[in-house]
Amino acid sequence: MIPLASPDIREEDINNVVEVLRSGMLVQGVQVAALEHSIAAYINVSHVLAASSGTATLHLALVASGIGPGDEVIVPSLSYIATANVVELVGARPVFVDIDIETFCIDTALIEAAITPASKAIIPVHEFGLMVDMGPVMEIAQKHKLIVIEDAACALGATDLGKKAGSIGDFGSFSLHPRKNITSGEGGLLACKAEAHAAKVSLLRNHGLLVENGGMTFPEAGFNYRLTDIQASLAHSQFSRLEEILSKRRKLAAVYTQELKHSAVKLPVCPKGKTHTWQSFHVLLDNSVNRDKLIQNLKAAGIGTNLGAQCMPYQKFFDLKYGLDVPRLFPNGLRAYQQGLVLPLYEKLTENDILTVVKTLEQEI
Repeated sequence: MIPLASPDIREEDINNVVEVLRSGMLVQGVQVAALEHSIAAYINVSHVLAASSGTATLHLALVASGIGPGDEVIVPSLSYIATANVVELVGARPVFVDIDIETFCIDTALIEAAITPASKAIIPVHEFGLMVDMGPVMEIAQKHKLIVIEDAACALGATDLGKKAGSIGDFGSFSLHPRKNITSGEGGLLACKAEAHAAKVSLLRNHGLLVENGGMTFPEAGFNYRLTDIQASLAHSQFSRLEEILSKRRKLAAVYTQELKHSAVKLPVCPKGKTHTWQSFHVLLDNSVNRDKLIQNLKAAGIGTNLGAQCMPYQKFFDLKYGLDVPRLFPNGLRAYQQGLVLPLYEKLTENDILTVVKTLEQEI
């Protein structure tokens, strides 16, 4: 079996976790602080705060920004459903904008038309590890005084014109899920540009707790979004070899690009001026291909594949609530959802594995 993904957990990672278990300090301690410091230095921001998941970091960013009922937040039509869910969870409305079918990222040329007096934020998603063109996003945000929350769940280490994902907007949200390039099992990291935002997120992730004069006070009604030191030590150990991980993934993506030539398969791109993390190698199948049947046939042949992301306004909750004409308004997001296919790509994969995947895929189409 060639699985879709498989985290590369090494002996040194396991040993780091064991050390934490033996220390007796398990929750949001020195290991969490060390991970936060390393990521902040790596992406060149002043504040990074760890939380229990990437979804939690998006939620914290919205709450810390004061976004709630009556507000609107612009999101792409294609992303993992959490991107729109967190907007609903603060009582705001997600306003969907279609994607660029070449990059699978939000089409920046369509953003401004979606802005209304109720707009308060934009969540550009660096889909599959490729950064959105952040220049136009930031220009629009500054013009209309909007908060920018980069959903960089898949993009730790990606760059756009030399700037790292998560370092450009007001916030940058990362995931540490097992399918990401480094993992803590579950976990997230939130970069904050403003000191005030960082301070509020720090309170919110830990029940609103503030220690003053040796005692506890609760100036905010917060959440239990803490990351454990066990998780942080696992992620931090992998982070020490992040550039090695990214290099391996880029080489494997290049093998796919060289070997996969079937006319019914459109390959992903990495535009000039950007670097891709290749968290997912997401291809687009011709409409003549039954994508779901293909996934089943590949599984039977011992190869794990899956769809890439959801066309969010097409999902049952959002369809019932808003009733948008998805095929007309979001044709690219819908096509990527219905005809997108993610192929195996992870550090333990070999070039021979990729040749097997390509051969089997082309036989099954």
